Amino acid sequence: MKALPAILALIIAAALFGPLFLPWRYDAIDWSAVRVPPLSPGHVLGTDSVGRDLFARTLVGTRVTLAVALAAALVSLMIGVGWGALAGWAGGKVDEAMMRIVDALYALPFMFVVILLMVVFGRSIVLVFIGIGAVEWLTMARVVRGQVIVLKERPFILAAEAAGAPPAGIILRHLLPNVAGIALVYLLLTVPQVVMIESFLSFLGLGVQEPLTSLGILVKDGADDMDIAPYALLLPGGVLVLLLITLTLLGERLRDRMSA
Repeated sequence: MKALPAILALIIAAALFGPLFLPWRYDAIDWSAVRVPPLSPGHVLGTDSVGRDLFARTLVGTRVTLAVALAAALVSLMIGVGWGALAGWAGGKVDEAMMRIVDALYALPFMFVVILLMVVFGRSIVLVFIGIGAVEWLTMARVVRGQVIVLKERPFILAAEAAGAPPAGIILRHLLPNVAGIALVYLLLTVPQVVMIESFLSFLGLGVQEPLTSLGILVKDGADDMDIAPYALLLPGGVLVLLLITLTLLGERLRDRMSA
């Protein structure tokens, strides 16, 4: 468990800086080395069906997947914190109406909503993280709402109200800083979920588009060539699994510390 931050830092550092030290770009084609196995000259981990370096593509794909996941999680954070804080502070019928909307959205098949957005508005990487983030904020809203309901009865909040502070100022200066910790924990727990959604969409061809790549695209390409070149699936698949396990365990450990 103590090695989790180091593993995550190593994955991020490799994704960010690793391609700078490789002789091949992720989209460069080596026609003389198509589907070569790992440890081939010039291609440490082999190439894919059109001669693109798998090591470079995996590093760049990890970078893109992490970037999309982080951007989508930040969208989820902004919507969820804003919605939850407003509902918790308003209380009464406003709170009830806002949370009934959240309950109704929970009943929707989110994956199909995201797929519908991709089909209607086009397959843009910006739309990918906006669409994913726009349907992943519900748990964040509930958590923040609960925290705000507890905090607004605390003496320092009552003192701020008695001093004539406006509601917006109380929320921004007093409530949000006090829910920031739990919000960041659930943000970290949201990231692996978003990684899974992005990978699934890219696997279906609805997420990141060529020539850009992601772990989902690489897993799909590897699955297509699994009988001929199983290494093309094992490398990105292994990175995806390791990334998901690391992020999930880190988020759960932080959540346990916050609740202790």
